[in-house]
Amino acid sequence: MNSRVQNEYLKSKVMSAEKACELIPNGASVGFSGFVGAGCALALPQALAQRATALHEKGEPYQIEIFTGASTDPLLDGVLAKAGAVSFRAPFFTDTDMRRAINSGAVRYADVHLSSLAAQLKAGFFPHLNFAVIEVVAIKESGELVPSTSLGNNQAWLDIADRVILEVNYYQPLELEGIHDVTDLRLPPHAEDLPIKHVGDRVGSPYMHVDPAKVVAVIEARTHDRVNNFTAVDEISSAIGRNVVKFLKNEEACGRLPAKKLLPLQSGIGNVANAVLSSLQDAGYQGLQCYSEVIQDGMLDLIKRGVVGTASATALSLSPAGVEEFQKNIDFYRKHIILRSQDVSNSPALIRRLGVVSMNGMLEADIYGNVNSTNVMGSQMKNGIGGSGDFARNGYLSLFLSPSLAKDGAISAIVPFVSHVDHTEHDTQVIITEYGIADLRGKCPRERARAMISIAHPIYQDALRDYFERACAQPCAGHTPHILSEALSWHQRFKDTGSMKA
Repeated sequence: MNSRVQNEYLKSKVMSAEKACELIPNGASVGFSGFVGAGCALALPQALAQRATALHEKGEPYQIEIFTGASTDPLLDGVLAKAGAVSFRAPFFTDTDMRRAINSGAVRYADVHLSSLAAQLKAGFFPHLNFAVIEVVAIKESGELVPSTSLGNNQAWLDIADRVILEVNYYQPLELEGIHDVTDLRLPPHAEDLPIKHVGDRVGSPYMHVDPAKVVAVIEARTHDRVNNFTAVDEISSAIGRNVVKFLKNEEACGRLPAKKLLPLQSGIGNVANAVLSSLQDAGYQGLQCYSEVIQDGMLDLIKRGVVGTASATALSLSPAGVEEFQKNIDFYRKHIILRSQDVSNSPALIRRLGVVSMNGMLEADIYGNVNSTNVMGSQMKNGIGGSGDFARNGYLSLFLSPSLAKDGAISAIVPFVSHVDHTEHDTQVIITEYGIADLRGKCPRERARAMISIAHPIYQDALRDYFERACAQPCAGHTPHILSEALSWHQRFKDTGSMKA
C-alpha cells in the first residue's frame, strides 16, 4: 500500500492490530469511532476479541468499557460481545450479540441521548476515557486527520482520551477530504453559540486534530463499512410516506410551513424513512434542506435529482449499491453533503433554531401519545433511544412514524398504555401510520385518544375504543382516563399467548 501516513512522527507508530491491542489493559475505558456502522475502526476490535478469548481460556479476566458515536459493526460490537470482552456499553447499538449480552445483564448499558454523551464524558459523569480508537482516511504531513464516513464523537474522544490508536482505512476514498465540518464544543460556563443559521453553514475544520504525543499506535487496514441491505419499499411504508406528504402539504396550506421549500427535514433510518424520501420526490419538491443524523440511499437519490439541495448529517448509512453510487460520484456529493460532529448534528439548540421537521420511528405509542422507542414489552432493550429524543423534543414539528402492526398482526403499535416511555405526550405532536394522521397538537387527552384510535389497525380499533370508553365511564376517570388493572394487559397477553388479540 502506498502509505497514507504522511506525518513522519506518526509513521514510527505503525504496527499490527495484534500488537496494538496489547496496549489496552483489562478494565480500560475505550472510545471507538463509528456511527450506524460507518467509519468504525474494525481491525483492532477483532484483535481485542481474540486476545480476550485467549486470556479467558487461561482463566484470566479481560473486559473493557465501550463508548461510541452510535451503532457500530458486528466486527466491533459483535465480536467483543461474543468474546465476553465488554463490561459496559453506551450509547445506541444494533448488534444482536450485544443486545443479548445487555438483556441478560452480562453487559451494563446506559441509554444516553446522542447529543449528550460527549459532554457527559467531558464533565466526568462517566469513567475517564483511557483510549480513543479512531478510523481515519489519511494522516496529513502536518498531523491533521482526514475523517472517514462518520464523525460521531471522534473529535471529543481524541481530545479527552489519555492515549490514541488510529486506524488508517485504505478502503475509504481519499476524496472524502473536504466533506466534513469538525467542531469541538466546550462545556459550560465556557460554551459558545455555534453560528450556524442555515443547513449549509460550515463553522469548523475539514480535519480532526490530535496531540501526536498521545498517539501510541497507527494501524493500516482495509475494512468495509457495515452496509445496510434495505428491502424494497412495501405498500405499508409507501402509505406512511404518502400520509407524511399529505400532512406537510396541509401545513403549507395553513401557512405553518414555507410553501414548496418546507423547513429542514430530519428522518430516521430504514424502509419507512426511505419511503418518506421517495414520497417527497413524487410530490414535486425541489431544493429541500435536510438536517439529520444520517445520509441514506434515498437521500443520495434526492440529491441527485435536485429534490434536496443540501444535506447535513454525521454519517453515511448506505446499501452496497449506495456505497457504489456515492464513491463513483463523490465529487458531486461532496458539494451537497456536510458531515458534522454528532453533538452538532444532534444539537438541541440548532434543531430548534433551524426549525427542523423531525420524523422518527417507534416501537409503540399509546392512546394519549406517549411513545416507546427502546424497550420491547417494557424490559427487553432493542437498540436505544439514539437521536430521536434530540429531534422530537426540539423540532419545530415532531412526527413519529410506524406501521400499525408488528409480528404479523400479533402486536399493535397503538396500545392502551406503552410498556416503557421514551417520549412523553408533551413531546409528541403527530403520529402517522398507514391508516392515517393523528395530529395531537392542541388536544386534551380524551381528544388525543380518539385521534390515536383512528390510526390503529382496524383489527385492534374496537378493543382500543372499548378500553377507552370504559376508562372514561369510571366514577373517577380524571383528566387522563385509565383502567390501571388493564393498562398493560395487552402486553401481558402477548407474553402469555404470543398475541395481543383478545
